[in-house]
Amino acid sequence: MGRKRVPDLYRAPFPLYSIKVDPKTGLVITAGGGGASKTGIKNGVHFLDLQLVGEHQYSASLLYSHDTDTRATMNMAVGDGVIAAGQDGTCCLMKVKHCTQKGGQPAAKDVGNSIQQGSARRRAGKGEKGGEDGVVASGDKSDIKDETAHMSVTGLAEVQTDLNPQDPLQKVVRFSPDLNLLLTGGTDGHIRVWEFPSLKKKIDFKAHEGEIEDLDMSPGNKHLVTVGRDFACSVWSSSHLAMSLKWHETLSHTSEKTYRYMACRFGKVEDQKEALRLYTVQIPHKRDRKPPPCYLTKWDGKTFLPMLTAACGTEVISCLTLSDSGTFLGLGTVTGSVAIYIAFSLQKLYYVQESHGIVVTDLAFLPDSLKGKNIKGNNEAAMLSVAVDSRCQIHAVPNRRSFPIWLVLFFCGLVVVGIILLLQHLFPGFF
Repeated sequence: MGRKRVPDLYRAPFPLYSIKVDPKTGLVITAGGGGASKTGIKNGVHFLDLQLVGEHQYSASLLYSHDTDTRATMNMAVGDGVIAAGQDGTCCLMKVKHCTQKGGQPAAKDVGNSIQQGSARRRAGKGEKGGEDGVVASGDKSDIKDETAHMSVTGLAEVQTDLNPQDPLQKVVRFSPDLNLLLTGGTDGHIRVWEFPSLKKKIDFKAHEGEIEDLDMSPGNKHLVTVGRDFACSVWSSSHLAMSLKWHETLSHTSEKTYRYMACRFGKVEDQKEALRLYTVQIPHKRDRKPPPCYLTKWDGKTFLPMLTAACGTEVISCLTLSDSGTFLGLGTVTGSVAIYIAFSLQKLYYVQESHGIVVTDLAFLPDSLKGKNIKGNNEAAMLSVAVDSRCQIHAVPNRRSFPIWLVLFFCGLVVVGIILLLQHLFPGFF
């Protein structure tokens, strides 16, 4: 652990704000840009082919680049071949399709055909309405960059997800576990739930006073957990408040408004099919000359009772992710450091100080299993990170050496026999 050099996996021509891994194909999707400012910095979504080189090393190559015009993608969710991209105050749905040849028929099944796609229309700008609930059908289609890419990205529709009159901005987007809902939160403090893929608005309610920082939904769509800048982390059943979490009660010396919640994530428990956990990150509300620690808290994901709270360093946490199996937590910081924690004990397993040197904007673990492809190699965990420095890095934790259970039992048997022989030698007639 400590400061060490992590080689760049990929470097984009623009600041990177979001990264996701398609759980079916292993395709790495990263996005960002310079926004609407006339600095010459582009906005786009890049698709990377990730390859394992040896047991622990990786390489990545750019398969396809999708231009997003004047809008940078600040956050994303990926579900069944569809990308939900947060751009300014809107969520833009894009369908990713693999083609057999340039301009040929798609090899993969189309996703999202039930979204209405009329004639191509100009995207709705400020003051414009785009149909029911602000949905705008978009028929524009990216050009395939070269014949080897065999990919296309089609704009399906977009919807206004934040109605802040000052500066609307979608802060977070997430698919429900069953992919039937799309959940968004922004600077106006509202949670909006959309039916997917129709994008018909299902729920719209004021969840927090101020910006939404994060949200996640439990399996079965039973509970929605939201985090706001108003110090609150709330559990909702539909639009009804079920409870507010009180992490500070786990530490006697911490007052309620010394810290605020920054992120939340539901996770599985290895070897316990029915168990569920919720993880939250708490960061100091104000920075002191002597920085106080940030904290991780593990909750029972069904009763929402706190199980464990642990300090996770004095660097302010900027993002949180969780591995598919629920075994590992990933943390990024505003100073560019990257860490991996064991979810069960909240102990630090991996840490690189200032790996990026500037704020880490998003993290994504590689899938634990991928059909027909070993993408993790001989690693316990492998996690991607992106930052404002335009760099994409991968952080791998090699498998720790372990002994076969039969060998452990064999040595235990030898120890028992040795103890018996020693006792017989020291105390004749003992047995």
